[in-house]
Amino acid sequence: MAASVGLGERVKNRLKVLRAERDWSQAELGGRLGVSRQAVNAIETGKYDPSLPLAFKLARLFERPIEEIFDDGHDTGAE
Repeated sequence: MAASVGLGERVKNRLKVLRAERDWSQAELGGRLGVSRQAVNAIETGKYDPSLPLAFKLARLFERPIEEIFDDGHDTGAE
């Protein structure tokens, strides 16, 4: 059975690194996603987990699977 993120737990992400690789500011990334710079900052710092539609938008924008951007800290390998 797969484990899920419990209430109060935050998902780690590589958003800051991916953004830096493209030399985008938080404001520029927010503009590309249709969200505020503050929302990008909150996601990067782990204060806010993005909605599923926003996570998919990020995956498409960075051309990566969602799992390469977000990590819930649980091993996905076979048991």
